[in-house]
Amino acid sequence: MLIDFNNLNINNLSFNTEFEKKVKIFLKEWFSEIPVVDVQTSGSTGKPKIFEIEKKKMLNSAVMTCNFLGLKEGDKALLCLPVEYISGKMMVVRSQERKLKLIIAEPSLKPLEKLDEEIDFCAMTPLQVENSLDKLHLIKNLIIGGAATSESLKNKILKINLSASNRIFETYGMSETLSHIGLKQLMPESEDFFTVFENVTISLDERGCLNIYAPNVNDEELQTNDLVEIKNDNQFRFLGRIDNVINSGGAKIFPEPLEALVKKEITNEVIFTGLPDESLGQKLVLIIEGSESDEIVNKISEIPFKKSFHRPKKIIFIKEIPRTPNGKVNRLELHKLVDENI
Repeated sequence: MLIDFNNLNINNLSFNTEFEKKVKIFLKEWFSEIPVVDVQTSGSTGKPKIFEIEKKKMLNSAVMTCNFLGLKEGDKALLCLPVEYISGKMMVVRSQERKLKLIIAEPSLKPLEKLDEEIDFCAMTPLQVENSLDKLHLIKNLIIGGAATSESLKNKILKINLSASNRIFETYGMSETLSHIGLKQLMPESEDFFTVFENVTISLDERGCLNIYAPNVNDEELQTNDLVEIKNDNQFRFLGRIDNVINSGGAKIFPEPLEALVKKEITNEVIFTGLPDESLGQKLVLIIEGSESDEIVNKISEIPFKKSFHRPKKIIFIKEIPRTPNGKVNRLELHKLVDENI
């Protein structure tokens, strides 16, 4: 179905599928007199929680994204993310704020399967992009969020014959920043640093983790557990999450850069984690999604890790890595699953 926010009458729309009905519920909530909206966090790094967000803050966020991408009234957008989470809700709010025409597609791993026309804007998870490479040329402005974009996915995107008018960005943000506060371009030019929106201030704490002050979307200064390198007042590079750090024999190991390195060589989803070890405290373990493969093990043995302790002490193949409903790797559940099966 398609919702034209320039000529919106909710009562005249037919909401048939379960997902469309959820969109209708959110639309009624959005246009009600209640000034706040309930949002659920993904629970990828902790217990899921529900908190209230002011609608005016969501509108401010929508303005920042739409202005950054140059979206205008009458442009077409595609919603293919769950509306229980901020990612899906903000697609609706952006469409309402900029008076877009919003196509409603059931959230799935192949959200572009039935798309046969060009659209101006879409937000997807890396997994959705991975399964939609053949139709990315139909999207003029694509933002990828919910999880980091792997090196293997970036390489696949680079191999697609896209035009200069096809722009692809990786997002940085969280529920508390109302989806995202910065973007990093992947196509047509590849950037190393995220650029934050106007009126967003970034700094480091004593641990080297990112502080965010974005008064347009949140009155409080947000302290993250994300280790970053700050280039200037509005650009930073993500290094990894401090709570994912593995302490092995006194050496602090950040899994995200290692995962990016391995994904340059293999297409499988991979996660580095630490398991208890009597002598090391934690031993570095590589978890690979998929069937056990000597070929993959051999490829990993040939990877030139910068440090000897970056090489995994053990490789574990797992049928399916647990994920949250919006596609993020659930490291907590993965760690429990591995602990139970070793």
